[in-house]
Amino acid sequence: MPLRRVLPFAVLVAASLIAPLAHADLTDEIQVYDDSINHQGQWGLELHLNTTPDGRSIPAYPGEIPPDHGFRTTMEWSYGITDTLEAGLYLPFLHDAAGTNYFAGPRVRLKWIPIKPAEGSSGPFLGLNVEVSAVNERLEQGRPAVELRPIIGYRSPLWLIAFNPVVDATFHPRYGNSSSDFAPALKVARTVWSGTALGLEYYNDFGRIGSFDPARKQNQQLFAALDVTRGLIPFNFGIGRGLNDASDKWTVKAILEIPI
Repeated sequence: MPLRRVLPFAVLVAASLIAPLAHADLTDEIQVYDDSINHQGQWGLELHLNTTPDGRSIPAYPGEIPPDHGFRTTMEWSYGITDTLEAGLYLPFLHDAAGTNYFAGPRVRLKWIPIKPAEGSSGPFLGLNVEVSAVNERLEQGRPAVELRPIIGYRSPLWLIAFNPVVDATFHPRYGNSSSDFAPALKVARTVWSGTALGLEYYNDFGRIGSFDPARKQNQQLFAALDVTRGLIPFNFGIGRGLNDASDKWTVKAILEIPI
């Protein structure tokens, strides 16, 4: 692997780990990033849908809207700047347990995938997604928020393994401080027939970097996931179960690729 391709990525990952970057509470996107990226000049639109039929109902901080019985809808627009660099815009909306609707606030991102296998072949992939958001303070404590998501994995015609060691960062200008959480995500999926894969997705929030929460207080969820990449509307569908008392018990999610 040429050093000139690895060095920029290594610098960005190192910066993400040492920056004085808190945790994002809005679960508008439940996804493990892989090597998928738009071609240069290509537009994309995904619709993220998720709901928590049984989850946390006590606010984590004064004024927060907890996820229990909430339904979240997010439009994600994307555009291929080059074949390895993609820009995105998220427009998330929330319908809470009381029946009130909120526009959560915009998110913008840049995804960079400099290393990936050719279509239909096998090999590793490597990249980085950087996201900045200004979300309603009833959904995230602190703004703006930054997400730094390294993308590491391997793809073959039968298997997909993707790992995202995510750093979630929220700034608190009102209080003159900031903090950062470590929230890794892992996906393992196997193609069971053409265009269809079954797998598991695991999400964890360890808590603040330098002072991780004990395992019983970490937000841990395991999803059984179905991916269909062919047809009029390709989609991801998953049912998630919380692995401890600190996690939402049940979450259902779908990601639809809308043709445009």
